[in-house]
Amino acid sequence: MFKILVVEDDLPLSAGLPVIFLTANDLEEDVIGGFDLGADDYITKPFNTEILMRRLEVALRRNHPPVKTLADRYDDGFLCLDFGALIAIRNGEKLAITPNEYKILRHLTASPGNLVTRQILLEKLWDCEGNYIDDHTLTVTMNRLRAKIEEAEHCRIRTVRGMGYIWTGTNLEESAGGSACGMEERA
Repeated sequence: MFKILVVEDDLPLSAGLPVIFLTANDLEEDVIGGFDLGADDYITKPFNTEILMRRLEVALRRNHPPVKTLADRYDDGFLCLDFGALIAIRNGEKLAITPNEYKILRHLTASPGNLVTRQILLEKLWDCEGNYIDDHTLTVTMNRLRAKIEEAEHCRIRTVRGMGYIWTGTNLEESAGGSACGMEERA
């Protein structure tokens, strides 16, 4: 349920992880020193396990905001994707996109400008029946997907060799609040 991490003294506390001291040192100066070092909580032994669990839950909630859900739509004025209705339109032309291609597009567009590793994509494409795609199949799928959605002046997927892919498109749907490709009528 929870991960226990043993850290080095020189690990920066700005890594976003909650820091909880669990110690037998219960002197007031030790507690104050722990908080001065950046602790989110300071628990002294002996402690109640149930209370410890609650404090861990609170620290994790406080330090990790709710997970962002994946957007249902993407529109950059040239490429329009509706993941709910499974519709893809490029420059006004409806595209035939496979379910795995939609999954890839959804994960790439959810993290624009960030690397999405090949391993993450392979895990996301593994279905509940245990059917999976291998590394070569992912490469072929990415090449086919690029052929469908990109043109010379509209490249959206950048390959980071040996690592993964970066989505370079800009979603107008988020900034303008509307679609420029008229998916509303098609949905």
